Amino acid sequence: MKAELFISWRYLLTKRKEKFISLISLISILGVAIGVAALIIVIAVMTGFDNDLREKIVGNYSHITIAGYNGIDKKEYDNIVNIITKNPHIKSISPYAQGQTLIKQENRVFAVGLKGIDPTSESGVTKIKQYLIQGNLNNLEEGGVIIGRELALYLGLGLNTNLAIYSPFTKLNNLKIVGIFNSGMYDYDMNLIFTNLKTAQDILGLGERTSAIAVKLDNIYLADKIKDELAKTLGFKFNLKTWMEINTNFFAALKLEKLTMFIILTLIILVASFNIISTLVVMVMEKTKDIGILKSIGMSSARIKAMFVYVGLIIGSLGTILGAAGGIVLCGLLKKYQFIKLPPDIYYIDRLPVSIELWPDIALIVIVAIFITLISTIYPAAKAAGLKPVEALRYE
Repeated sequence: MKAELFISWRYLLTKRKEKFISLISLISILGVAIGVAALIIVIAVMTGFDNDLREKIVGNYSHITIAGYNGIDKKEYDNIVNIITKNPHIKSISPYAQGQTLIKQENRVFAVGLKGIDPTSESGVTKIKQYLIQGNLNNLEEGGVIIGRELALYLGLGLNTNLAIYSPFTKLNNLKIVGIFNSGMYDYDMNLIFTNLKTAQDILGLGERTSAIAVKLDNIYLADKIKDELAKTLGFKFNLKTWMEINTNFFAALKLEKLTMFIILTLIILVASFNIISTLVVMVMEKTKDIGILKSIGMSSARIKAMFVYVGLIIGSLGTILGAAGGIVLCGLLKKYQFIKLPPDIYYIDRLPVSIELWPDIALIVIVAIFITLISTIYPAAKAAGLKPVEALRYE
């Protein structure tokens, strides 16, 4: 072990006459630990929101949507299918018709989105089949409708009950509820209903035209690349969007919030670093005699400086390790027991999601904490290194 590191450990671990220095050293360690733990927990929650939202969006939306500005007729649909199925990354496709309608239950009128799907192919591009908690997707024939759990609770509806739907042309359609789904996203479960493709085309007045084609890929992160390739082939007649573009505001907001929280909570570590500065300044004053003796026997200023840098790094490292361990343990408990619940009518989920990612989240937090600690040691260590042996020992 280097002499500088050995002396640093001795300064921190041996009993002192000045108990005050031991106290502020402990406070410095706890300050860094609290800052690191808070940062890890908040970033884990923000990452959890990001991952949870991404998973639900991928489950509710296809990876790529191909829409026609005036809809897609049967001939155009067949042509698109022939073109896009040649791409090896495309796993499945499904047509759908979508529009706005009004539903009426007793004296209440409610606006919802209506999506007409092909039951045989829709489960290949979204997770609607997995989200069903009552009923069966195969029962979605003409005249049937699947609604979200939140909408069913709000209107007091159940399986095999009738639902009155008004088309954009004020035509009344009585449909039978054949399924109830729960995607975990409140707005989605409250404001979207599914019908058979033919039923939706009749209600929306589309004839045999579809609104768009949903495409699923073997890798969701290739969506931008595949979209550009398909756009060049299909031309400007069709509008292509990826799942990220459709929900770009969500992801942009989450990214900004995560960055903001990282910066704000890093200030806690920064404040704790001032305690480290105080500790080292007081320690330099207490060890003036030791510094003078060490310099008089030949220890260089650089080694004296390194000695006090090590003291600060030990304090910061202990705080960082304690904070990281505490933050990870608390995140694990929060993830397992989910003792914090969220109101689903305000947030899109009903629980607090937690996702612990060692890289880059926790690794970056640890690196930033150590870096701030290192910066905080520079001034006190430089002052210690600048002491002259004669001045240090003058009054001893």
